[in-house]
Amino acid sequence: MSFSELNLFPLCLGGNVFGWTADREASFAVLDAYVEAGGNFIDTADVYSRWVPGHSGGESETIIGEWTASRRNRDRIVLATKVGMLDSRPGLSEANIRAAVEDSLRRLQTDYIDLYWAHLDDEETPLEETLATFDALIREGKIRNIGASNYEADRLAEALAVSEREGLARYGVVQQQYNLVERGYEGALREVVAGAGLTSTPYYGLARGFLTGKYRSGVQVDSPRAGKASEYLATERGPRVLEALDKVAVAHDTVPATIALAWLAAQPTVAAPIASARDVEQLRPLLAATEVTLGEDELALLDDASR
Repeated sequence: MSFSELNLFPLCLGGNVFGWTADREASFAVLDAYVEAGGNFIDTADVYSRWVPGHSGGESETIIGEWTASRRNRDRIVLATKVGMLDSRPGLSEANIRAAVEDSLRRLQTDYIDLYWAHLDDEETPLEETLATFDALIREGKIRNIGASNYEADRLAEALAVSEREGLARYGVVQQQYNLVERGYEGALREVVAGAGLTSTPYYGLARGFLTGKYRSGVQVDSPRAGKASEYLATERGPRVLEALDKVAVAHDTVPATIALAWLAAQPTVAAPIASARDVEQLRPLLAATEVTLGEDELALLDDASR
């Protein structure tokens, strides 16, 4: 089954917080709540959460694997993970991909991965080698679909051309930063995605938490992302976007985070924004975005404020 044929929930649950700001118990609670709301699309990576002192990577995959095993729901989950950024498994060579996929399958306690991402472009390895390896893993049943994360437009186009020319598996989805204050995707990359009939599952849909509206002038927020998120306040556009989000949120009796994700979900080529939550309380406004439909005037207001 191709990625475009999967019956995806319109919000992808990001697993980057599992094993980081959410321990095993909190992670299980978030995963349970997401599935209870109808969710079925979970995104993680072998590198999560390598940045935590004492961690080596794979902590998020391990938690998700334990959760699917305990809930016996693997066949109802669209599971995505990534290869290429873990210190001990860098790059997209055949040897590395094959070693990494076995590591991920073991941690995830599964015999197949629904969507396997090239986490970062590897210009040291020929695209032919990378794509041939993915193609072989699909034929072996270990992965079902492939995606390109953090690829530039020209490299994505080249990869698609290689797949076409060599008769190899083809990237069907891209993952890149995209939100109301980071709109670089709307240039050449989106043109390639649209032209090739691909879809996108953007990350940082809430701009590291800035678009939740909790970062305001004079407000101190206790979060490991506070420094980066607060940088948007120093721009002219950041406060302007928050003002527009507040206005639309009031009209829908909801919160800015919900509106920010609803805006993102309404953009061309976007299949499902990725968003993460360290507890069930944080998850609720993310799920609410799947039930909000913004009017053309509201989309235009947000669009104008964010340019």
